[in-house]
Amino acid sequence: MKKILLINDVVGYSHVGMVAMMPILTYLGHPTYNLPTSLVSNTLDYGQFNVLDTTEYMRGVLPVWRNLGFTFDAVCTGLMFSEEQAQLVSAYCTELSHQGTTIFVDPIMGDGGRLYNGITQRSVELMRQMVSVADLTFPNYTEACYLTSTPYREEGMTWEEACEMLSRLRDIGCRSALVTSAKVDGQSCVIGYNHCDGKYFRLDYDEIPVLIHGTGDIFSAVLIGHLMNGESLVQCTRTAMDVVSRLIERNRDLDDKKCGIPIEKCLDLL
Repeated sequence: MKKILLINDVVGYSHVGMVAMMPILTYLGHPTYNLPTSLVSNTLDYGQFNVLDTTEYMRGVLPVWRNLGFTFDAVCTGLMFSEEQAQLVSAYCTELSHQGTTIFVDPIMGDGGRLYNGITQRSVELMRQMVSVADLTFPNYTEACYLTSTPYREEGMTWEEACEMLSRLRDIGCRSALVTSAKVDGQSCVIGYNHCDGKYFRLDYDEIPVLIHGTGDIFSAVLIGHLMNGESLVQCTRTAMDVVSRLIERNRDLDDKKCGIPIEKCLDLL
């Protein structure tokens, strides 16, 4: 049983982000806590939304937690909304890392070759700061391109280019890295580098032509939950991929895919 802290935005009308991750991590046996970087009314693809930046709240929370002596076995960071947030969180993660906490960074910034609404080049620079303190980072292909200044290509990469991308991510400072939603030699896959054995790896999958929001968050939660149970990176990545695939298949006919998968109804698939 490992105590896990999630630092990410909280979306009110959704099953994405923390709302999706917390039930999964709890189901896998880990007490899970949260530090919201913002409160968001709904996922942005609805076209209208409202956002409350919680930097001031975060600024007050961290000293209280330090004074109370709260500790965590792992931290997973997500979307950062300001330079101050990135600095606060990276400093806190560095502090915890020195105490033995495992740091996971999900550099949420974009998909499909584009940055999300409101994400700027400065945001990319701030996210590099977060990645620099990570034991493991897991961007999607778009995010990895921005982090490593690599041109995005619809056709994907060769295996040699994939290994180079992973090496560039490690140059930022992370120990291990995954790139999800990649395409290598025409095949959809997840690629990775594991610092424990110094090996690169590739895990292929068949793409399901359905877009449901929050599947990346589900992947992250399953991955982290199994890693904190002591399983290998390759094994945990494969498990997370298989879980996401099963969840998409069960929920491919959802009326509102922007709202994400109702994960509480699907815990039996974990």
